[in-house]
Amino acid sequence: MAGLRSILHMDLDTFFVSCERLLDSRLEGKPILIGGTSDRGVVASCSYEARQYGIHSAMPMKMAKDRCPEAIIIKGNSATYMKYSRMVTDIIKESTPMYEKSSVDEFYIDLTGMDQFYGCYKFASEIRKKITTETGLPISFGLSENKTVSKIATGEAKPNNQIRIDYGNEKPFLGPLSIRKIPMVGLKTYQMFRDLGIQKIHTVQEMPVEMMESAFGKNGGSIWRKAQGIDLSPVVQYNERKSISTERTFDHDTIDILKLKGILAAMAENLAFQLRRGKKVTACVTVKIRYSDFQTQTLQKRLTYTSADHDLIPLVAELFQRIYNRRLLVRLIGVRFSELVNGHHQMSLFDDNLNYVQLYQAMDKIRARYGDRAVMRAVGMEAKTIGRWNPFSGEPPPLLANRRI
Repeated sequence: MAGLRSILHMDLDTFFVSCERLLDSRLEGKPILIGGTSDRGVVASCSYEARQYGIHSAMPMKMAKDRCPEAIIIKGNSATYMKYSRMVTDIIKESTPMYEKSSVDEFYIDLTGMDQFYGCYKFASEIRKKITTETGLPISFGLSENKTVSKIATGEAKPNNQIRIDYGNEKPFLGPLSIRKIPMVGLKTYQMFRDLGIQKIHTVQEMPVEMMESAFGKNGGSIWRKAQGIDLSPVVQYNERKSISTERTFDHDTIDILKLKGILAAMAENLAFQLRRGKKVTACVTVKIRYSDFQTQTLQKRLTYTSADHDLIPLVAELFQRIYNRRLLVRLIGVRFSELVNGHHQMSLFDDNLNYVQLYQAMDKIRARYGDRAVMRAVGMEAKTIGRWNPFSGEPPPLLANRRI
């Protein structure tokens, strides 16, 4: 068994719904929809009772209401969900040697080597019991040799259960399952498999990898390896302070408010795009001002996890309005997004509508092809000198001083 890993995947069951039920027990057993409450909104989360009607996250709210008219619709409270997410994170942090928080309700934990001391499955079971006891939230887990198999196992364990896949049983476990269960197989890829007459993972397991690469390009090999139960990706230690930021020091100190607001808007827009490109969302925004006398002020505010311009730009403007109170010349301004987690599937949890989603997808496609500043909001044209920059690369952006706030 030398060299084999033990990777635990834990996922809170219908997290937002479970939080709401903790606050109001009358919601138990009823179909619940959480998300944008207007017909133009989208479903951020739904209960298992609602899923029986074919409802799923990211579905237009109007369609969900048509399918289940008796569903209870809740806009959601980000502060409540963030509080419970932190409670679960704290328990895992205190109990485990290494963990990765991949979203507000999902965790990977590396338990490699613990079998010789205690037993990974028993240890995982006790963590799960502690979470449910101390928070009241149902949580499921999958335990296996790697992240992919464990994540799929968690999905099979739900709701509120646990599964262990023993070493060597990865392929037999995966084989009978739908190819859609592989995490990187989205709707479009799944339809391509359907067109080829492939529905189960075992069919891919029996195919030559060259055939998969021919049919699906560079992703074909990755899907094939995952179908075999092979995944070497490590658990990446979670760092709650992880952030991206950008600052601008002016050649000449300025008091031009419109210029300052425009540059801040462009900074927020650019960082939001970098979040989406990096498949991240943020829960904390900070604005920084340094005056001509070198006095520096910062102000931050938490918000629901998001990577959407229409959430972040107004918040940056609000923070600037509150912090700019000395009426002095400004030497430097900056924006930072922190408390980042993976979450590209939910740009904003409760207020997005399909128009916004489609707009950002179109804008991001243009930027990816022609550069970060190929398309930008009119309010941010003052910052048109900002060049193409990936804040995850560690390199300073062109014409900007990238410093820690």
